[in-house]
Amino acid sequence: MDFTQEPIGNEIYVCTSKEHRFGTDAFLLTNFSHYKQKDKVCEFGTGCGIIPLLMQKQKPPALIYAIDIQEQAIEQLKAGIALSHAENIIPVCCDLKHFRPAGTEFDLVLCNPPYQPCGSGIESEMEAQRIARQEIFCTPEEICTQAKKLLKSGGRLCVCGKPEWLPEYICAMRNAGTEPKRLQFVSKTAEDKPWLFLLEGRKDGKKFLQMEKPFIMYKNHQLTEQAEALYQKGKHA
Repeated sequence: MDFTQEPIGNEIYVCTSKEHRFGTDAFLLTNFSHYKQKDKVCEFGTGCGIIPLLMQKQKPPALIYAIDIQEQAIEQLKAGIALSHAENIIPVCCDLKHFRPAGTEFDLVLCNPPYQPCGSGIESEMEAQRIARQEIFCTPEEICTQAKKLLKSGGRLCVCGKPEWLPEYICAMRNAGTEPKRLQFVSKTAEDKPWLFLLEGRKDGKKFLQMEKPFIMYKNHQLTEQAEALYQKGKHA
C-alpha cells in the first residue's frame, strides 16, 4: 500500500494516502470533544485514523474503537497505530450500523460525517473520497441512532459539519433521545461567515443548548492563539 507517514507530534504518526487524508476539521472536533483519560471512545468513519491518533498526544482515553467501512482506511490506521505504539486503539472494518461490541458502553462517540447528502454536488470520481464526502453509507439519522445504542446514559455524541446542515443533526439527535447541549461555530476570520459547526449531544440529557464562543482561525493573516494551540500543542483550546 502506498501511503505517507506524517508526524503530528509526540512521536505520533498518521499514515495518509490520496484516498484517505485529514484536514482542520479533525483537529477541531478532537479539541471540541473534551475527551477524558478514563473515557471509552468510539469514532465512526475514522478514515486514516487522525482523530484517535491525535488523542494519543496528551493523556489518551482508556479505549478507542475506530470504525470505517473501507479496508484501506483501516490498513492505514493499523500502520499508524504500529508506528505510534498506540495500544489503546482498536481498528474495526465494518458498517457502523452493524457495530455491536459485547458488554461495552461508551462515554463518547465522535463522527466527522459526510458533508453532502448523497446525489448532491459534484461526485468525486474516486470511490473512497465519494464515500467520505457523501452520505452513501450513513445519514444523520443513522449516525445518531447508532450512537444512542452505544452510549451509556449521560454519554456524549460530538459531530461536525457544514452550517447549512446543522438543523438535520439537531433533529436527528433529538429523535434519537440525545439532547443537543453545546454548539460552536468555526470561522476563518472574525469577519467571515462560519464554515463549520461543532455540536455535542448528551444521551438522556435535559433541554438546554450552550453556545460556545466562535472559534476563529486567523487574525491579521496569522493563526490565532486558539488555532496555534490546536495544531502545535494538541491541547484543549
